[in-house]
Amino acid sequence: MPSPLRDDRGSVTAEFAVALPAVVLVLAVALGALAAGTRAIALESGAGDAARMLGRGESGDRAAAVLHRAAPGARLRILDADGQACVVARVSAPILGPITVPLTARACALREAT
Repeated sequence: MPSPLRDDRGSVTAEFAVALPAVVLVLAVALGALAAGTRAIALESGAGDAARMLGRGESGDRAAAVLHRAAPGARLRILDADGQACVVARVSAPILGPITVPLTARACALREAT
């Protein structure tokens, strides 16, 4: 008759119960990082569009609206340097619950001669 101390029943369940929270946490962080990467691409695209609009002579309000359409909640800073319209856009992307990562994008465009 086998000893009760050498019985393996339930060991798989116990190992699964210990490993499951770690697996769920890793998956949640990976999905959050993927979402942050997608948000960074949208921020970069919106900053480029806003800089090109400013280069064509359109208003900063319209450029900000284009940026906010691409990356909601983004903050816009407009810089003028050597005949270029530059845009610095910033936004925070959530990774896991309240944990966020700051994202920054910069784009410049030549100003058209008027």
